This record gives sequence, C-alpha cells and structure tokens, in this order.
Amino acid sequence: MKYLLGLDIGTSATKTVLFDETMKVIASASEEYPMYQPQNGWAEQNPKDWYNASLHTIQEVLVKSKINPEDVKGIGLSGQMHGLVMLDENNEVIRPSIIWCDQRTVKECEEITA
Repeated sequence: MKYLLGLDIGTSATKTVLFDETMKVIASASEEYPMYQPQNGWAEQNPKDWYNASLHTIQEVLVKSKINPEDVKGIGLSGQMHGLVMLDENNEVIRPSIIWCDQRTVKECEEITA
C-alpha cells in the first residue's frame, strides 16, 4: 500500500498525520514548542524547535504505523505564515525567528496604512 504524510508546522506545535490511499488516518503525532516574548508585543520561536518537532513526529508516526518508510509516496507541508528566519552565509540560524503574531512594527504599519 502507498501512504501520504502530512505535516503542519504551526505556531504552537507540529502535527504530523499518516494517511493511506483512501485518505484514512493511519497514525498521528504532535509536539508542542514554546513561543518567546522577550518584550511586550514581541513573538519569537527557535527554528530548531520546528525542525526537531518535525523529525520526532515523523519518527513517531512511522513507529506507530509499522509501515515501511519507502511506502510513503508523498509529503504535504504547511507552516505558519509570515515568519522571518535570519541565516548567516553558512545557512545557520543567527537569531530566533520573528513570527507572524509579533507586534513590534505596529507604528510603521499604522503609518503605511495612513
């Protein structure tokens, strides 16, 4: 049988679901991670948390389902919108990601809207 894997890398957690060819859910897993607010109105996350949660939930789904990973024929991916991940010249993360619900540019947004 062939399977499809769906990952939702969201603001509060990564959710992974394994479907069979008829779209029946075979297994699912979720892993939460923190959001940091170093100042009022700021919202940041560590991109490594997203990466680790993706790996862990994929592994958990494969273990639960006992399928051969080679039978996964497609992967669907969704993620939170409007996140800023800053990388250095070696593609290494250099600071926490500023995520969609961050409010530090409210004044600039109001100025542009006006």
